[in-house]
Amino acid sequence: MDRAIYQAMAEEEADHWWFVGRRRVLSGLIARMADPGPGAAVLDAGCGSGGNLEMLSTFGQVTGVEYDDIARGMAADRGIAPIKAGALPDGFDVPDGGFDLIGLFDVLEHVEEDVASLRTLGGKLKPDGQLVISVPALPWLWSSHDVSHHHFRRYTKASLSQSIGEAGLDIAGIGYFNTLLFPAVLAQRLIQKTTGLGGETAARTPAGPINAALAAVFGAEKHLIGRVPLPIGLSLWAVVRRRP
Repeated sequence: MDRAIYQAMAEEEADHWWFVGRRRVLSGLIARMADPGPGAAVLDAGCGSGGNLEMLSTFGQVTGVEYDDIARGMAADRGIAPIKAGALPDGFDVPDGGFDLIGLFDVLEHVEEDVASLRTLGGKLKPDGQLVISVPALPWLWSSHDVSHHHFRRYTKASLSQSIGEAGLDIAGIGYFNTLLFPAVLAQRLIQKTTGLGGETAARTPAGPINAALAAVFGAEKHLIGRVPLPIGLSLWAVVRRRP
């Protein structure tokens, strides 16, 4: 991604409703479907500026890996976890078979070789370890946001499942999330496409009460994810295991 976007993310991700809500939902998903137990070795693959490190640290001892040097420095400055340089699929220098839990949160869409990257991460799992993935959903929602964030693709359940299978991994669970706000965001995307208005300004943190309400609605899916299949959503999740 552009350096300016990393800087903006670092400024927004503590409070913006999307980041706050996503952390709540992913924390609920991990606790329900992938909790590695006490003393776990946890990897944040593509940790960016480190907004998920604190959440992941509740599940074990975290290590972060990040390609961009500026984002890596921001993550290290948080003082939560050691942060290593690395890139998917071939420059990922952490031990094979070393992790109980790997988080890959909105990273895979940035990598051209997604199957090879998933194969690499599968090799970093312990035999009973689990990889938790989130990606943007629905290719027909492609917008200027995807372009500015250097996405290669948005996924469907079928395309994400295919990439996981081709990587030699098994799916323990897969589904949509960010469902409750789907109608509102869809309307915003349609307005943007037809008028050209509301692009990156929509990524800024809204006024306090609005931001808190949006975070509460999104975060409420924490109680549904992995328990109730949601019919559609702005994002997809998957919990993935190594094949025996």
